[in-house]
Amino acid sequence: MNSASALAELTAHGAAVLLRRREVSAVELLESVLERIAAVEPRIQAYLTLTENTARQQAIAADRLLAAGSAPSLCGIPTCVKDVICTRGIRTTCGSRMLERFVPPYDATVARRLNEAGIVLLGKGNMDEFAMGSSTENSAFYPTHNPWDLARVPGGSSGGSAAAVAAGEALISLGSDTGGSIRQPAALCGIVGVKPTYGRVSRFGLIAFGSSLDQIGPFSHDVEDAALVLNAICGHDPRDATSAPIDAPDFTAGLGRGG
Repeated sequence: MNSASALAELTAHGAAVLLRRREVSAVELLESVLERIAAVEPRIQAYLTLTENTARQQAIAADRLLAAGSAPSLCGIPTCVKDVICTRGIRTTCGSRMLERFVPPYDATVARRLNEAGIVLLGKGNMDEFAMGSSTENSAFYPTHNPWDLARVPGGSSGGSAAAVAAGEALISLGSDTGGSIRQPAALCGIVGVKPTYGRVSRFGLIAFGSSLDQIGPFSHDVEDAALVLNAICGHDPRDATSAPIDAPDFTAGLGRGG
């Protein structure tokens, strides 16, 4: 089970079980995914920025928390974040040359909440420039390819985040959806994607395409992982005037109940 390829193919909830049992370390899990990225990224081009040094530091910190028995919900899980979501100290380009050197001085609320949940940030996912596209062919840097068929598109505008999960280059990722930019690439890449109800997830720190429509949501291998990510990122945020001032439910509570 601990071969690099097997670890990179885990679901987040499956990896969490192994991490908490100490059958694998967060550092080992990270290195397996980085090995996978090195093997396939030149062909897929899912990432605009890789953050290996940050990820290794976070993985070491995650192992300390796991050893102490105080690990948060997504502790040690390798994660990709769409490059339209601000990350403090890590460049955020929106797939545009105009922001090629932009390094935000703050985290988007979802980035902060993922950090609090213990994720290990692999990097920022490629996208159509300023989220205006549906194929991830319109990044100012390079197109992303569908992992299942390199001659086909992964969808967009969150194609890099979707392709990263489908290719085993991340266990989970975040995208943003204005008119299908999570749902469509999830479908094209054969994974789970969720656009939450407007107001459920804070848009603070999201560089918006359409503020009255945009919403941040997860990509994952299965519904349980999507529920875990939603648990981590949902909830009222006073810094977003459109954030719903209501308690978020436990999205895992309805798993297995059927339709």
